Amino acid sequence: MKTMLIAACMAAVLCLLPAAPAGAGQDLPAQPRPGDVPPDALGNDRDGNPVTVSQHRGKVVIVTFWASWCGPCRRELPMLGKVQAVVGREHLEIIAVNFKEDRRDFNAVVRANRDIPLNFIRDSHGRTSDTYGVTTLPNMFIIGVDGKVAYVHRGYSEEMIDGFIQEMLGLLPPEALNKPAYT
Repeated sequence: MKTMLIAACMAAVLCLLPAAPAGAGQDLPAQPRPGDVPPDALGNDRDGNPVTVSQHRGKVVIVTFWASWCGPCRRELPMLGKVQAVVGREHLEIIAVNFKEDRRDFNAVVRANRDIPLNFIRDSHGRTSDTYGVTTLPNMFIIGVDGKVAYVHRGYSEEMIDGFIQEMLGLLPPEALNKPAYT
């Protein structure tokens, strides 16, 4: 029991530590901040189709970076899946970009969470995460219907859910809040 508690604490601490950049010693660009237009390319979906922020213009887009070894990331994904299911895809698109992991680890998490209606992207070489300046996980960017970053969140806890929901609801058009959800 004590060993499991120590392991859980170490995993939580590791998620708060900076993640290793793809190229040792390579400087990453600054993260997009509220008001910035984020990098467009997000990678390819599981079917190999390119996914971009701009193809979802007119929707609120949430881009979150996660890894299988990150406990807070693994707790965040189901919460985001519930949000996607409730709001639907007409006004919201949540894209979960895996952070520098191989196909096996990525597929294991996606298979274990196959009921979560998110658009999962694998970024094994870190091209997308590097252009977003991601060094800490989870790292979320909430992009408004205008295509600009509205909010940035690093880390995850149950206490931040209410604030996140309020931010997202504030960006959705009124008709999104009055319609039944569908996916």
